[in-house]
Amino acid sequence: MKDKIRIASGQGFWGDLIDAPMNQATGGPVDYIMMDYLAEVTMSILQKQKLKDPRFGYARDIPALMERMLPVIKEKGIKVITNGGGVNPTACRDAIFEVAKKLGIKDLKIGVVQGDNILDNIDELVGKGVELKNMESGDSVKTVQEKVLSANVYFGAAPVVECLKQGADIVITGRVTDTGLTLAPMIYEFGWDMNNFDLMAAGTVAGHILECGGQASGGNFTGDWQSIPDLARIGFPIAEAYPNGEVIITKHENTGGLVSIDTVSEQLCYEIGDPKDYITPDCIADFTSIHLEDVGENKVRVYNVKGLPATPFYKVSMSYSDGYSASGSLTYSWPDALEKAEAADKILRTRLDDLGLKFDEVRAEFQGYNACHGPIAKKIDDPNEVVLRFSVRSADKYSV
Repeated sequence: MKDKIRIASGQGFWGDLIDAPMNQATGGPVDYIMMDYLAEVTMSILQKQKLKDPRFGYARDIPALMERMLPVIKEKGIKVITNGGGVNPTACRDAIFEVAKKLGIKDLKIGVVQGDNILDNIDELVGKGVELKNMESGDSVKTVQEKVLSANVYFGAAPVVECLKQGADIVITGRVTDTGLTLAPMIYEFGWDMNNFDLMAAGTVAGHILECGGQASGGNFTGDWQSIPDLARIGFPIAEAYPNGEVIITKHENTGGLVSIDTVSEQLCYEIGDPKDYITPDCIADFTSIHLEDVGENKVRVYNVKGLPATPFYKVSMSYSDGYSASGSLTYSWPDALEKAEAADKILRTRLDDLGLKFDEVRAEFQGYNACHGPIAKKIDDPNEVVLRFSVRSADKYSV
């Protein structure tokens, strides 16, 4: 068993900094690079791409990235774990093998995690009484059952651990939790018992810190953000993990950004819901138990994390077809910029009514004035410019 491992964040979303994974591989010692590509909306985008062409459905920048990375990770023994396989992980695997063949690399082992796609099982599950309730509204999937386009179960770390046990150099998954990509190598390398829920929670917290790329190293910091150095060359975070569950969050030397208690704390609060019940397939992590300690320049110790057994349920990421939408923008300048934009909004709505067009939703946003804060925005007296963003949504393609 190793006395520590270093897990580097390489991507926080599909479209993140293209050079971040290579920078992590070459900027200093790391054992693993985890790359999280899958926001919820990304799954629906990938499914639409696969429906148009069955060869697609994964993050298609991965093969080009691997063409640069494979020689480095093979030389250094770095393993890569990514959920960039999206809704077609086998196609992603095949594309990487083509790259390896081109480079003359013959001993590459790629593990693939499948089984998360339950689109073809929805009718069967509903027939057996599985309600698949919407987590926010409580509505049954029956209300949209005929319109569902994608349905993917969130797997945890276990199948990734199995791939690592079988010697995979790269693990390609579909819908695996963001946190599971980091937790898995900790379980594998340290031989953790997956029923030790404090350790599962510790690895889950580490994964939550890494999952959004540069956010934990100052990239999305809302505190004293002006003082964050050299954000153009930001160093993505690295988790230096230990067998007892303690983790030191850091980054490579000579990179921009900042790892501090404040930047790590802010990332810990990102998209967590109830902090005492951060629910994953691996455990329930209690974020109120977390302790942070500054242990050096760009080094934050994370410890004392507590966890509970996971729930008996899996979460499903599901998308469905809900008509068509369109948006357009118009810019209005001083004087009376806001009044002009508001008048244009009324004119457009009247025009739509006169044309007899019916929409499920019509929305106007006044960018530069209240697009973020809506009616609670502080009034600005005569702004220099306002952009009206006018959007419509309807089941009727002709109306849109």
